[in-house]
Amino acid sequence: MTETDRPSRPRIIVTRRLAPHAEARMAELFETVLSADDHDMDDSELVAAMQDCDVLVPTLNDHLTADLIGKAGPRLKLIANFGNGIDHIDLKAARAKGIIVTNTPGVFTEDTADMAMALILAVPRRLAEGEKLVRAGAWKGWTPSGMLGHRIGGKIVGIIGMGRIGQAVARRARAFGLSVHYHNRRRLPETLEQELGASYHATPDTLLRIADIVSIHCPHTSETHELVNAARIAAMKPTAYIINTARGEIIEEAALVDALAKGKIAGAGLDVYSQGPKIDPRLLTLDNVVLLPHMGSATFEGREASGGRVIANIQAWSDGHRPPDQVLEGWV
Repeated sequence: MTETDRPSRPRIIVTRRLAPHAEARMAELFETVLSADDHDMDDSELVAAMQDCDVLVPTLNDHLTADLIGKAGPRLKLIANFGNGIDHIDLKAARAKGIIVTNTPGVFTEDTADMAMALILAVPRRLAEGEKLVRAGAWKGWTPSGMLGHRIGGKIVGIIGMGRIGQAVARRARAFGLSVHYHNRRRLPETLEQELGASYHATPDTLLRIADIVSIHCPHTSETHELVNAARIAAMKPTAYIINTARGEIIEEAALVDALAKGKIAGAGLDVYSQGPKIDPRLLTLDNVVLLPHMGSATFEGREASGGRVIANIQAWSDGHRPPDQVLEGWV
C-alpha cells in the first residue's frame, strides 16, 4: 500500500469498549468494528482481527507479540494504540512488517499524577485503614494514640522517571512541602530542575537510600524491568513507602511483598501489579498497603481525550500524512 492508495474509509477493529463519543465518531469516519461485549481478546482473536482490518485499535491488555504481529494480514498498516504505554506491542516486529504504531501521549498526565499524589497522602496517613475501621464498626472514638501515621511535609520524595507524569507529581509534591529528588535516564535541563526544585541522582541506588517516599513513573522496558529489585528495596529506609502508578513489572513484586510483610519498609500504594489483574494473595492480607484496580487514568475527561487522539492518528494516516503520535525509534 503506497502513500496515495490508503483507504479513505479504512476498516478499523477496536478491541475494547471506549468512551461513547469516541466510538460514535469512529463509526462516522471509518468502517468500524467495535467490541460487542468488552472482553480481552485471546491470541486467536487478535490474529483474526489483524488479518481483517487496515487499522487495529488495541489497549494495554492486548499483548501484541512478535509472533502475533507476524501473522497479521497484509492490509494491516496501522496499530493505533489507545493509551501512552506501548510495552505490550513488539515495535521491532511491527516495523519489520511495515506497520506504523501510534499512541496517545500526554492525555493521562494530570490524572495519573493526581492518583500518585493521592496515594502519597493515603499510605503514610493510613487513610484506607481508617476507612475500613469505620465501616467495620470498630472505631471507638478519638484517642491521642489512635491511627497514628506520618506527616509528609518535610520528607523526601524520590521520583523514578521524570517525564511528563514525574514532573507533574513533582509540582504537586512541592505544594505539599516535600523535597523532590529524582532519577531519570537523562538529566533534566538546569532551568527545569530549578523550576521543580528537583535534585538529580545518576543512579536509582542513591535515590532509594535517602527517599522517604518513592514514586515510580518510568516506562516498562527491558532496562527498567524489576528496576526496583530485592537489593534496592533492602537498602531503603524502614520508614519508607513505595508508590507505583506506572507498571507493576518495574518492581520485583515478590521482594516488595516480603519487605512489606516483614516491616522492612513501612508501606506501599499500588495501582499496578506484575501479573494484574491477578494479585499476589499475600498483598491482600497486609494493612500497610493501599491496593487500587489500575485506575490512575480512569477519568471521563482523559478517556475521551485519548479516544480523540486515536481518531486523529487514524485520520492523518488515512489522509496520507504521518500520524502526529507515531512512535519512532528510541521511544523509550
